[in-house]
Amino acid sequence: MTRTGSATLVLPLALAQFVASFAATTMNVAISAIAVDIGTTVIGVQTTITLFTLTMAALMIPGSKLTDIWGRKVCFLVGLVVYGVGAVLASLATGLGVMVLGYSVLEGVGSALMIPPIYILITVSFDDVAARARNFGVVSGAGGLGAAAGPLIGGVVTSALSWRASFLLQALLVLSIIVLARRVADPPRPEPRPGFDLLGAALCALGLFLVVFGILRTGTYGWLVARVDFRVAGAVLVPAGGPSPVWISIGAGVVTLALLVLHLRARERAGRDPLFSVALFRGRTTCLGLTTQLLQWLVLQGAFFVISVYLQQVRGFDAIGTGLMLLPATVGILLSSGAAGRLARRHTQRWLICGGFVLTVVGVGLLLALVREDSGVLSFVPGLFLIGAGIGVMLTASVNLVQSGSPLELQGDISGISRAVSNLGSSVGTALVGSVLVGAARPGGGSFALALATLGVVAVLGLVVAVLLPGTTQPG
Repeated sequence: MTRTGSATLVLPLALAQFVASFAATTMNVAISAIAVDIGTTVIGVQTTITLFTLTMAALMIPGSKLTDIWGRKVCFLVGLVVYGVGAVLASLATGLGVMVLGYSVLEGVGSALMIPPIYILITVSFDDVAARARNFGVVSGAGGLGAAAGPLIGGVVTSALSWRASFLLQALLVLSIIVLARRVADPPRPEPRPGFDLLGAALCALGLFLVVFGILRTGTYGWLVARVDFRVAGAVLVPAGGPSPVWISIGAGVVTLALLVLHLRARERAGRDPLFSVALFRGRTTCLGLTTQLLQWLVLQGAFFVISVYLQQVRGFDAIGTGLMLLPATVGILLSSGAAGRLARRHTQRWLICGGFVLTVVGVGLLLALVREDSGVLSFVPGLFLIGAGIGVMLTASVNLVQSGSPLELQGDISGISRAVSNLGSSVGTALVGSVLVGAARPGGGSFALALATLGVVAVLGLVVAVLLPGTTQPG
């Protein structure tokens, strides 16, 4: 594919990933303004953010399966339209119900439809590993930029105009992406289109919903011991100090996903099309690659969350100042993602993932060593830059590894699973550091350091997993 053709394909895909990542973080800086404007509480707005995450995570795998049925480009465009309608509706919301419908439901469904085709189209359009890595790097960089710049852009727009303008900005971006996507070519699938596994989709969505919901509730109840009473209809089912009730939801989700696996195996044995093939998980490379993706997103979202909380609660920064302070991480992500193609030609994916985790661990160590309550803003720069650079290297290499390790006919399956795993990692990252911050006995900088050290341990675990990956560039 020529450079012009590559740009025609990748630009709308990268912009779509930017919008989806931007939407996941920009709402956090406008919670109070939205609550006052639509007549609800801060908890109500936080619930809409949680529901957006849950909707996107629960429907990512069923949404990816529709790429095999509708076609990748059609699914991408439908997702953009649904997302755009949701953004416009959210911008017009006068009450919590409309906000939930527009942001949580429609933007969540739109994201689940438009994100999997992004990675499938790049995989099937580029045969060369380095070319894939270069274009995955562009998309990953756009996603990292959206996640990091969300608070800054959202803070500026909310302060200068209104939180409603932030949703209208998303709608305008989506409209421009739809125009650009008209020229995107979708390579045809050689075999007949599969049927849709409705029961499998329901089990998958319910299982992921319950697992992610339980993880997100750890910020309220804790991981092991309930911090507050767990009530249902006013009745205390689990008193404070008892076992954390989050495991009820997580356990139910795990059981539901186990039932999903049994259903998928039975459907495959009967010769019918499953929601996805369980054979994908028999490969060592795929399982280890997905694990590195989960840990990378856990560290990325966890780091952004804990640093944002520290800057605002301990150092007194506003939303705009917090976004500016995160710029070194954003620059690191963009530079390393931009170099992904060159790095892939010189090094194996395993080497890149290992190197990314090493950079991240060093970055976390520098933050712990240099940042103090009275230290200058420059003390943040080395650590944040290395975390961003390490994450940027890893995200691109892991996506390339996982997507390239599956045959073309299973690209829809692996893309949805890959995106679901990434969303799960993001949810765990935010919940994990949030629970550490809430539960730490030492206030202020002490709890920040403990949460950041926890992410450092996770990054070391990711390095151990990465070392176990096959050493070849192409997965075996």
